[in-house]
Order: sequence, then structure tokens, then C-alpha cells
Amino acid sequence: MSQQIQGDKMHPFAKFALPLFSLAFLTPDTSPAQEHDRSKIADQYKWNLADIYPSDAAWKEAKQWLTEANPAAERGVSIPALKKFKGTLGSSAQQLLGCLDLITELNKEFSRLYAYASMSLDQDTRVQSHLGMQQEMSQLGASFNAQAAFIEPEILKIDPAKVQEFIKGEKKLEIYKHYLDDLLRRRLHTGTEGEEKIIADAGLMSDAPSSIHDIFADADFPYPEITLSDGKTVRLNQSGYSLYRASTNREDRKKVFQTFFGKLNEYRRTYGTQLNAEVKKDMFYKNARKYTSCLESSLDANNIPTKVYYSLIENVDKNLSTFHRYLKLRQRILGVDQLHYYDLYAPLLKDVDLKYTYEESQEHILAALKPLGSDYINVLKKGFAERWLDVYPTEGKRSGAYSNGYAYDVHPYMLLNYNGKYDDMSTIAHEFGHSMQSYLSNKNQPYATSQYPIFVAEVASTFNEALLIDYVLKETKDDAARLSLLGNYLEGIKGTVFRQTQFAEFELKIHEMAEKGEPLTGDALNKAYDEIVKKYYGHDKNVCIVDDEIKAEWMFIPHFYYNFYVFQYATSFTASAALSEQVLAGDKATMKKYIEFLSAGGSDYPIDLLKKAGVDMTTSEPFDLTMIKMNRVMDEMEKILDKKK
Repeated sequence: MSQQIQGDKMHPFAKFALPLFSLAFLTPDTSPAQEHDRSKIADQYKWNLADIYPSDAAWKEAKQWLTEANPAAERGVSIPALKKFKGTLGSSAQQLLGCLDLITELNKEFSRLYAYASMSLDQDTRVQSHLGMQQEMSQLGASFNAQAAFIEPEILKIDPAKVQEFIKGEKKLEIYKHYLDDLLRRRLHTGTEGEEKIIADAGLMSDAPSSIHDIFADADFPYPEITLSDGKTVRLNQSGYSLYRASTNREDRKKVFQTFFGKLNEYRRTYGTQLNAEVKKDMFYKNARKYTSCLESSLDANNIPTKVYYSLIENVDKNLSTFHRYLKLRQRILGVDQLHYYDLYAPLLKDVDLKYTYEESQEHILAALKPLGSDYINVLKKGFAERWLDVYPTEGKRSGAYSNGYAYDVHPYMLLNYNGKYDDMSTIAHEFGHSMQSYLSNKNQPYATSQYPIFVAEVASTFNEALLIDYVLKETKDDAARLSLLGNYLEGIKGTVFRQTQFAEFELKIHEMAEKGEPLTGDALNKAYDEIVKKYYGHDKNVCIVDDEIKAEWMFIPHFYYNFYVFQYATSFTASAALSEQVLAGDKATMKKYIEFLSAGGSDYPIDLLKKAGVDMTTSEPFDLTMIKMNRVMDEMEKILDKKK
């Protein structure tokens, strides 16, 4: 997931992006994943950050070059050099070009520094020196934005016709045309130089809610222990919860949910205060940028109409009967009289346990993605061979999975917590989708247009998942195994379309509450979340009982600190579903357009990028096609089940 350190868009060449995150919270299983001591994990399973900087000392030296007032000529540019352009941007095309070239280069170097610092910390969040490095970059980011605050107001003082003359007269300005046009579009939401500096200075504080949440959740929260039915005592940290919520023993699952969320609920005041601070931060930027709502403020950064967000929620609401059909199918397969929320992660088939070593996953992924061409496959092989991935869970390592493509001149990196399940193999394909979009954009775009909009960020990832499940199903003839895989596909739709839209509706709800002046206490957030999740899962219709402890689940979701990000999982899934169906059908023209889409970076607005690829996200067609496929999969599963009668 792509996010800025600051909650505001800021100057596009001084925006500091965080990694792409998936929603998986993965856990130990067997094989090397059992080894929790990072020092004992073989190097081939650990990413090689030395490709960015050979050491922390080299990182510190590079950071100093970026900040010193008079850097040696051979060491490149520095942030203080920006001041020489102040007051001159309208004087000539060359002055404007020089300023944009400089800040672009500065942002590229900053992003490289931040990527190294953040990934170093993610290897072990307990290491204070790496936490300090990340904090240094947050502070530097705020200072950088403050020193660049004059640029956009000064450009907006230039007559638009003159800007267009500059572009026509100086061909090197062409790579900034989309940015300049977009800046003019956002004219009403760009402040004076003084206002921009205040907004930039606020960046010193704006990352506090998410930083505090992450450290508390990953390093300091007192996660509980429980004794399972087999007498084994286990710790329910984030990874432990994710593992044991999928127990085949129903009483164990129930106990896991009650204990884990019960413990979270004890800290609802702390979690509530953190999330309230995050929402208040979003309100600050909304007000500073003169938007009518936090949603509009967030989406307008990439020119996304708010109707896309509202339409997603409306479409899901209209199709809850399809979701409830899936839940009833899960109930039938599990053989329970009444489905409960704690049954949602239980394996559909107890006797089918699909496992894959990391090496087997590589083989399947390479085979599954062959329709995208040999060039695509060769980059995947390069990534596996040259340690772009950090594979196994270890003590203190950040939970979940993500791709970080912000070391522009190096290559993307992927953090995993691999456990040998099908979901883990699918997560590799998912994160490689992100990484390939970063790789191709970085190779085919100048840095100024290389960073793709977050609205399209999950298309490539879910596209890869679709090709993987199609390949594995074609290779699988056994009914039980097919049933398990088809169920996994439905789990993907549940988790990516319905669950993320559920999160999106909650995120919209709490921002609307705050904008009305209503409190966001832990109890208020519990109530809001409980009402939404019960609607989605048909609690009042006895489709799936949402037990009382589930009201605390919002505390487990880090994406509520990413400023209206999660809805894009759902929109991207529907877009990729439409595209992947055409590619799998052998449509060479669509495959070509898809690779061009992956290579386009941020050269256009996201809605237009997807239109060029063949998907119109302002219509309901992509969502409707996804629902058709979902029902088709359920039809096949029911036929398999009927044969067993």
C-alpha cells in the first residue's frame, strides 16, 4: 500500500511514500519459518538491503549529503539548494525546469533514504537505532516540505498561458506537464506560501498516530496466552491469532476470538485515542486545503470522484445476498447448525491441507504468470534469485506483507511472513504484482512520473492472484482439492471486495462522525463497527452470528491509519477481475495494454490509466462482472457438494 508520511498530498515532487501493504497477517508453520532467530535464517531467504546502501553508516553519510548547505559537486544536490529558485520560477522556462529537476532529484534521494530506514526497522521493530533512523526521516520530510512550500504557490502566480508557452518552448518540461496541469486543477486547494509552510510544518506531528499505533501493536501490546484443547499453550500475538483462528477445532477457534479481541477491548481507550488522533489529522488537512469532507480531500489528490467510493458501498449493499449465499455455502461445507464469525477462517475441508514450500511456490507462480510474457517472467526470476524478498517470520519482524518500490534506481523489495499455505503462495504473487508495477514504471518512466497512483496500486497484485488460482485449478482434478481452491477464491472475494468495503464504510462513518463533532471514543468506535459488521454478515437474519467481542476488531486493522486507502482493494479487485478474464482467454491486445498500464506509472490520472487498459471504473460493469464470476464459482462448488450426497 502506498502512503505518504504526511496525511496531505503536499508537493508532488516532495511527497514521501511508504511501502505497499497487503492485508495478510501471516504466521509460523513448518520449515524454516519455525526459526524465529533472524540471525539463523539463511541469507537466501532475507532481502539484501545492501543494494540500497552497503551499511547504516553509508546511509547516514548519504543523508548528510542531502541536507548539507554546500555539498561537494560529486555528491549531488542538497535540499538547501532549493532557495536559489525562490522568486524566479516565472522568469523563464529554464528557471522553472531547473527547480522541478532539482526537487525531483531530491525526492528520489529522499525516497531511497526512507526506504532503507523503514525496511531496516521492519526487519526487527525492537531495534531502537532503526526506529531512530525512521524518525529522522520523518523529521527531514517535514523540513523538506517546508523548504519546498514556496514552489506551488509561486507557479500558480504565473499566467496559465505562460506556463503552457514554457512547456512548448522547453521540451524538457514535457515530463512535468501532467503535474503542472494537475496543479492548475487543484488551484483552489493550494494555499499561499505561508499557508503551505504551515501545512508542511504540521508533518512533524502528522505521522504520530500511525507510528504510535504500529509500535504499540507490533512491539509493546501485552498479547494474551491460551491453552488449546490439545493442552498446548500458545501466545495470541497478531501472528498467533491469525494462525489459531483457523484451527480445525471449533471450541479452540471460539476461545481464540474471545481471548484475542477481549484483550484488545481492554485497551479500547488507548486504541480509540490513537484512531481519533488520526481522524483529527485528516480533518486538519481537509480544512487547510478547503475541502468539504475528509473523503473529498483524500480522493481529489488523484482526481477520483467521490461517487466511485459511494458507488462501491452501494453496489456491495445491493449484493449482500450474494455474499450471504457464500456464507451459507461455508456453513454447509463446515457442517455447523449456525455459522459464527469465529468460523470464517476455519479450513473449509479438514482433510485437505494444501501446503507448498517456498521453492514450490516459486515454480507455481512462474508457471501461472506465463501469459504475461517472457520479459515479465525473467524479472520474476531475477527477483527470486537476487534477494528482493524477506521470506520468513522472525521475532520483532513487522507483521503482514508489502512491496516497497521506492528505491527508484535499485529494485523493489517485498516483505513476507511465509508459512507454507496456499494463502502464502498467493501473497507472493500478490506482492510481486506490486513489485512488477514498480519495476516497469521505474524502468519506463522518468522519476517525476514513475510513482503510480494508489487507486491503481492493487490492480496488478490481485491480477496475479487471479492468474495463480486459474493455473492451480487447471492442474487440480481431485474434487476435494478443487473445492478447497474454489473456496479460497471465494475467500479472496470475501476479504478483498466485501471485507474491504466493510472497512471503507466504517472509515467513512467515523470521519463523518468527527466532522459532525461527535466523539470517537473506544466505546463509540465499538458501536459503529458492530453495527456495520452485523449488517454485512446478516447477523439479524441468522446468516452469520457476530459475537459481542467482534466489536473490537477495528483495533486489529492498521489500514485505518492510511487515509481512505482500503476501498481501493475492492475497486482494484473488480478491475483486475475484468482484465484477467480477457488475458486468460488469450486476448493478446488486452495483455499488451495491461503491460503498458503497468509501465505507465503516474503519467495520467488513475481513472484514465484504467480506461486505457480497458476498464471504466466510473461504471458498475467491473463490479457486476465480479459478482457474475463469484456466483459461477459457487455454482461449481455446489455441484461438487451435490455429487457427495
